[in-house]
Amino acid sequence: MPTVSINRDLLFKALGKQYEDVEFDELCFQFGIEVDDIVKEDDGTTSYKIEVGANRYDLLCLEGIARALNVYLGNIKTPHYSLAPAQHPEQYKIIVKPDTARIRQYVVGAVLRGISFTPAVYESFIALQDKLHQNIARKRTLVAIGTHDLNTITGPFVYDARPPQDISFVPLNMTEEYRADNLLQHYLSDPHLREYVPIIKDSPVYPVIMDSAGVVLSLPPIINGNHSKITLDTTDVFIECTATDKFKAQIVLDTLVTMFSGYCSKPYTVEPVQVVYESSGVTEQYPVLEYKTLTASVPYCNSLVGISEDASYIADKLTLMCLEATVSGPQEVTVIVPPTRYDVLHACDVAEDLAVAHGFDKLAADMQLPSTNTIGQENQLNYHTDKLRLLLSQNNYTEAATFALCSKADLGEKLRVDLSKEPLIEIGNPKTVDTEAVRLTLLPGLLRTAAANKHIALPLRLFEVSDIGVRDSRESATRGTGARNERHLCALNYNVRAGVEVVQGLLDNIMLALKIPYNEDADGVGYWLEGKDHPTFLPGFCGRVMVNGREVGKLGLLHPEVITSFNLNNPASSLDLNLQDLLNLNSQPF
Repeated sequence: MPTVSINRDLLFKALGKQYEDVEFDELCFQFGIEVDDIVKEDDGTTSYKIEVGANRYDLLCLEGIARALNVYLGNIKTPHYSLAPAQHPEQYKIIVKPDTARIRQYVVGAVLRGISFTPAVYESFIALQDKLHQNIARKRTLVAIGTHDLNTITGPFVYDARPPQDISFVPLNMTEEYRADNLLQHYLSDPHLREYVPIIKDSPVYPVIMDSAGVVLSLPPIINGNHSKITLDTTDVFIECTATDKFKAQIVLDTLVTMFSGYCSKPYTVEPVQVVYESSGVTEQYPVLEYKTLTASVPYCNSLVGISEDASYIADKLTLMCLEATVSGPQEVTVIVPPTRYDVLHACDVAEDLAVAHGFDKLAADMQLPSTNTIGQENQLNYHTDKLRLLLSQNNYTEAATFALCSKADLGEKLRVDLSKEPLIEIGNPKTVDTEAVRLTLLPGLLRTAAANKHIALPLRLFEVSDIGVRDSRESATRGTGARNERHLCALNYNVRAGVEVVQGLLDNIMLALKIPYNEDADGVGYWLEGKDHPTFLPGFCGRVMVNGREVGKLGLLHPEVITSFNLNNPASSLDLNLQDLLNLNSQPF
């Protein structure tokens, strides 16, 4: 969770009230944030370290926290953010060259006009950019922010990608001009910037933003140019955000301008910037500052929060959370989500804010608790899973933890199985061949593990107890997802001579531990083996594991084609059990 350092005196001034530390800590708790620490600074001031939600980008600075708390306390109404007509629309334009698609293909921009900087506001402006870089921007890999004194540069601006030897400029807070590749080499020893250097260092082209005179504004995501440096005397700010994720760039830009447009000559107004993509001819305008509308059901919100309130009460409480809400029906409220609240995506998010505004301390008194007392205990499936892991390790098997996703070839062709007849869960648009589907069996993972450890002395005995995934159309079994998990156990014996008797002995130990008796008559209660061929196994060397007349697994000697398809050169036998079916048929404790 992000932690924001806020000057206590400035915060209390913004709130219009002096709080005791304990009193303010209680206010933060009621609002759903937390005072993590109170720090005495070297200059004698006091700062609060406030922990906020990772998805609340609007609370990453003093301005955002003060504004949200003032609305929550009823001191002010939620500001309305708007776009003002650009003073020079032809100049406030960013022309995107086609080569940017090779490294950072997106850019957005905005202008803050008539802003008033004080030392505290300037410090908060820089600090918010750093917080956004570290959180939503993922250390500048997704988004990089550049802010410039608009009165020192001339539009339209150009966003291009050029070879590093063709880019030269004076970096921020420096006096010497550097070529881009030499500058990155220099920053490798800089304690603050060296972690960003690898983002573009090995690219044949570097992104660069210039004005119409060819002055370099920034080399994203590394450093801005010194020419357009913002000072306390800056009144007009040009903001550009380059990105590999356009939506993240939109969130970052909207957050930055909404937080600091309050200091503009026309509070809460922002001048737009046109972004023109030369390759496609598409023109986009930023910032978006979109107001979304959500409809929330009163019974739904009440059920999630655990209260019984009417639509009018819910609308009033949501307004305290910067969500303009109105009653649109006896059992419905309409919520207008401002551009500061990108965390609100669904009615469940509305219900979360309702819980905060209603008061966490009131929820327990309002909730209808069940009339019976219950005692928590470990899930029985997980309990038996852990016990079986211990048992298999005591039988000299080594546990493996393999990936839940694998290729369709691993599940089908290599195991000699026709996947069209299997309840396979396929992944849409997989990034790699190895993530095409959810595994139907744990066996491919163990075979891959064995192939990666052929240098280890034989025998190699591996096991895994984990979940597989299967398609299931039953609503009761999948809660509408169309798929469900099954807990399986799989053991592999890889040796020069890997007979079925080894994994059969392991099966006997498992059944003994589960107190399931062997039934020689192959009928009624207990477990037994029934011979039945399977394509994965050598004909005549495969059997079904039956418990109380129901199949719960299979064991056998793997087919030579399966062995060679996984680049193995020795025989192997395996045991596969469906633990959920097995434990459902056996009520005996472990």
